[in-house]
Amino acid sequence: MTEKVKHFKNLLIQPKSLILIFSLTAIIVVSSAIIELNQSKSEMLELMEKQGRSILETVLKSSDNALLSYNKIEDEIEQRLLNNANTVKLLYEKRMINNALLERLAKVNNVYRINIFDRTGKKIFSSHKDIHNLQDEKENPLKYIQPIFDGDADTLIMGIKPARYLVKQRFAVALATNDRKAIVLNIDAEELMEFRTKVGFGVLLKKVTENPQLVYAVLQDERGIIAGSGKIDELKNIDQETILQNSLKDNSYKWRILKSVNMEAFEVLHPFIYNNKVVGIFRLGLSLDPLNTINSRLSRRILIITILLFIFGFVTITLVFLRQNYNVLSQRYSVMESYSTRILDNVSDGIIVLDSGKKIKMLNRAAELILSTSEDEAKGKLFNYFFFSIQCEELLSSPAQIKEVECSINGKEKIFLFSISKFADENNFENHILVFRDLTETKRLEKQIQRNNKIVAMGEFSSSIAHEIRNPLNSIGTIAQQLGKDFVVNENGEEFKNLTGVVYKEVRRINDIVETFLKFGRPQPVKAEEFSLNDFLTDIDKQYSSHLSKYKIDLSLLRGYDGNVKWDTQQMKQVFINLIENAIDSQPNGGKIVIKTFQYNQNNIEITVADSGRGVNPEELNKIFDLYFTTKGKGNGIGLSIVHKIITEHGGVISAQSILDEGTTFTIKLPIQYT
Repeated sequence: MTEKVKHFKNLLIQPKSLILIFSLTAIIVVSSAIIELNQSKSEMLELMEKQGRSILETVLKSSDNALLSYNKIEDEIEQRLLNNANTVKLLYEKRMINNALLERLAKVNNVYRINIFDRTGKKIFSSHKDIHNLQDEKENPLKYIQPIFDGDADTLIMGIKPARYLVKQRFAVALATNDRKAIVLNIDAEELMEFRTKVGFGVLLKKVTENPQLVYAVLQDERGIIAGSGKIDELKNIDQETILQNSLKDNSYKWRILKSVNMEAFEVLHPFIYNNKVVGIFRLGLSLDPLNTINSRLSRRILIITILLFIFGFVTITLVFLRQNYNVLSQRYSVMESYSTRILDNVSDGIIVLDSGKKIKMLNRAAELILSTSEDEAKGKLFNYFFFSIQCEELLSSPAQIKEVECSINGKEKIFLFSISKFADENNFENHILVFRDLTETKRLEKQIQRNNKIVAMGEFSSSIAHEIRNPLNSIGTIAQQLGKDFVVNENGEEFKNLTGVVYKEVRRINDIVETFLKFGRPQPVKAEEFSLNDFLTDIDKQYSSHLSKYKIDLSLLRGYDGNVKWDTQQMKQVFINLIENAIDSQPNGGKIVIKTFQYNQNNIEITVADSGRGVNPEELNKIFDLYFTTKGKGNGIGLSIVHKIITEHGGVISAQSILDEGTTFTIKLPIQYT
């Protein structure tokens, strides 16, 4: 008893242990909260980094595309003007140029001006009449086309330049003639300038910073800010920021949290390279307001969760302290219940517990195997759902505590020995405990033993009688044969001879029957030899094929076992001949015979011989293996007795099931190896 008390005290949690557990729990909870908060901040920064990098890559790509688009358009304008200049040059060399022709060319090709200047800068041909004679000249074309007159260039791309008299912009090209005249073509550059304004860095960055989550966007080089939008007043130059210098040096992506007096931002930056030339460095500043908001929210949530965990931990530990005795008892109960369940599951007899409504509450493993069900499937079902018969229905109301009952389970007739007891549950309702054992096989073996003893006794009795009958029969047969040979009657001689012949034949027939009785009564040793069961059945099929076709009977072999057996071949052949002959007699108008084999365990096989004949009456079915019992008009009642005897001597059993007008099935269970 002392050892049990010690064991019980060891299971209890002491107050000091509770305080230690609570302290450790508090440390773990606080540490987890801090780690979770830092992890959340790290994840948010990582998310902002991905977002900023994505926006920056978009800006870089958009800027590159804007420059490409502008340069592409400028190249196309330049090429168009040069093509037109070459046309004018060709016409000039052929002396076909005049003002009217230049005017038509300018109009057709959408060129603002086509002028041809001599070396002094005088306009000798023009697509437009001079209307600016009285206006001051703002730009002298000589400063742009002088290289042509000096022979330094044949083609000049002047690009965008101020108009000669007006405050406007022109895009111009010049081409030298063979006599060093200058052909100058220009177009109005207002649309080109407007396009440049629309796709320029300033407009792009301004649109980017329209997003409220972007604080600023800047393109910056060593000299200062090239273009920018947003809060850029407090941004430092490249030579003042190491991170900017490293980004330009490594041509790499960088990020940081930038803090100044009036601004806080998550900055991402990357050099901007166009045509393999570093233009500057793009800097984007993302607002930290969403991050700060989320972090504040997370901090509040983690604080609340920490408080709740503290409360939960305190309550849990308190409950552990208060209910530890209950837990110990529960553990002991679980151990006992498990132990009891194991005992019940290892009992070979089936055990069923029924509630007051005769519904199943519990099954052990043996009961599951007998009923071919599981405990989960059986729970809640009525007792007679599995056990069906009048005797089973009356079982629970019977005063007897032990009773042998015949029941039908899954369509099979079984014999059970029931032990019945009752107990009251927690609600004082009457429950039943049924312990049952399947006696079907035992009863069948008892019956077979009784039948064997009866057959042996009858065989010995028949043998002794047959032996006593055979000697007088031989004398009568000899006398009848001698009378027919040695005596001659004067009258009715032929009739006398016929009658003596009939007497002799009948004596011989009786003698054959006596011989059969003697063979049945005399023990026949089993001469076992190993052979293929399939080959054996094939020989039976060949032997009876023509005979069965005569009676319009189809024989089918369903081979479920293809190995060898060790039996007496001749005796087993006699078994199948008798069974097949019985099947033929039971279906004179044709039908079928099915022989099926299968191995149902390691050492035994089962053979069934089924016919579709007229069947056997239930009251006669139990007698068919009895000696001299027959339902045939000319039968002697020995055939099935011989079959039963041979199967028994081989260590097997044979049984029969029959349904009137549907057929009869003989089931043989034999060991594979006779010993």
